Amino acid sequence: MQTLFSYLFPWRYAGLIRQFVRREFDARYRQSLLGVAWAFLTPLLMLGVYTLVFRFIFKLRWGGTGDESDLAFALRLYAGLAVFNFFAECVNKAPRLILDQPNLVKKVIFPLEILSWVSALAALTHLGVALFLMLVFGLWEQGGLPWTVVALPLVWLPLLPLCVGLGWLLAAVGTYVKDVGQVLGMLVSLLMFLSPIFFPVEAIPPAVRPWLFLNPLALTITQTRQVLLDGQWPDWSAYTIHLIACCALAVLGAAFFKAARKGFADVV
Repeated sequence: MQTLFSYLFPWRYAGLIRQFVRREFDARYRQSLLGVAWAFLTPLLMLGVYTLVFRFIFKLRWGGTGDESDLAFALRLYAGLAVFNFFAECVNKAPRLILDQPNLVKKVIFPLEILSWVSALAALTHLGVALFLMLVFGLWEQGGLPWTVVALPLVWLPLLPLCVGLGWLLAAVGTYVKDVGQVLGMLVSLLMFLSPIFFPVEAIPPAVRPWLFLNPLALTITQTRQVLLDGQWPDWSAYTIHLIACCALAVLGAAFFKAARKGFADVV
């Protein structure tokens, strides 16, 4: 009988996970004309569109100041978009993780729990591309990077248990309730505008500001900008609470998936 520990730390399936991640990444770009170049072009094109709309059409200035360059504004925007896009990619795929693999459910003794890990790690490759672009443009804009940038992997660490845990929860529910994916798409779109992507946390009234951090992405987005662009170390107490909460969600998701997987073969 598999334990929750094997869900949370799937070391024994590391080779299988690596194989599936590589297969998913290759499948996305194998048939395209530009191949892996799309992993760089897509975020750059989207960033260009968002910067055009919010900077030049809506005349948005970060924090109300007008002395920042266009590239500095774009970097602040992209720091939020990179985190959100990673989360959205994992969550939007989660309800169909089991439904899209019926052969693995019915015909093969397969560790289905690794599918959430595969989804998150495949999305992590795109977050890695985003990190590369932010470092390059940050060097260009600022002439150097602050020492605090070394904390960025730690800042992003809670995203992994958060997305893997939600992957288990949504995959289990989505296998039985097919409408979950439709509802989830609307909720993720709503979350985009409720996250501090296009505005700083300081723009929120102080009385409402603590409620913003109920959004699981708010702290990560804010601390990403702090360590990458502002040269500030994260608030480690807030970070620790956030990390514990994300790990608790991963444990809850693993337990729920473990209990629900017994009936997958009957509904897939």
